[in-house]
Amino acid sequence: MNQIEHKFVEIRGVKLHIAELGTGDKVVVFLHGFPEIWYSWRHQMIAVANAGYRAIAPDIRGYGQSELPSEPEKATFKDLSDDVLAILDFFNIPKAFVIGKDVGGLTAYHFVVAHPERVSGVVTLGVPYTPPAHSFAHDEQLPEGFYVSRWQIPGRAEDDFGRFDVKTVVRNIYILFSKSDIPMADENKEVMDMVDPSTPLPPWFTEEDLSAYAAAYEKSGFRTPLQVPYRSLHEDIRVTNTKVLAPALFVMGEKDYVLKLPGMEKYLKSDEPKEYVPNLEIVFFPEGSHFVQEQFPDKVNLLIMGFLNDHL
Repeated sequence: MNQIEHKFVEIRGVKLHIAELGTGDKVVVFLHGFPEIWYSWRHQMIAVANAGYRAIAPDIRGYGQSELPSEPEKATFKDLSDDVLAILDFFNIPKAFVIGKDVGGLTAYHFVVAHPERVSGVVTLGVPYTPPAHSFAHDEQLPEGFYVSRWQIPGRAEDDFGRFDVKTVVRNIYILFSKSDIPMADENKEVMDMVDPSTPLPPWFTEEDLSAYAAAYEKSGFRTPLQVPYRSLHEDIRVTNTKVLAPALFVMGEKDYVLKLPGMEKYLKSDEPKEYVPNLEIVFFPEGSHFVQEQFPDKVNLLIMGFLNDHL
């Protein structure tokens, strides 16, 4: 961990915090999810750097140590994709592997569809690629207490989170998202009320890890994370190409609550994903949660290294 370098780079009007490890022209860009930061890729960064790759992991704009955009409530997935392009241009990197989870996975797909010539391959965790307008989280399919529906309402999550310190909010979300059940609040309760204060952290997530995340979110707050992804999920991308043609690997924990979204498991275990991502390999981790890369870092690292080496 100590060998990871940190810098701040001006990217499209915002100072982004970027963690970096390794050198050379074989580059891997890691894009984190929520409630994560670059730190969620710490195990993978070390693994790829030890194998001769250069690892670059930004805090997404408005997350962690990266600067908030001037109007966080107007941030979009396109902003995040454009940031990836600008990062590659800033470092004079013609082509890279892109690895993303959750928010970062969606951003990776946006990027590879918009800029296929800049991508050697794409690895995503937790959220599969679907073409624009295809969603597994339709409001009418899930109860009102579905956490995404709640957090899409301006002010609702802000009021909920505001009752607690930042560390407690991050702790509660990690606990909720580590379970195999879709986070669903009762009608008269908020999402934060779903976690009993006595509930322990997942065994693979330490108090030191929690403190690292909490310190980052104490700086950034939750304005941008609530906008992207939750309030940008129905963003109109207006792309003509909707296929991911690059080599692709998708990793899913079978105890990830996302797998229980209506139609998700049926979709992933059918041939339909390959209609949109022809060169796709899907790997399931039987005991994997939503945070599979932190839960089983060695196994995920082996998968990633195999993919990178196969598609150099």
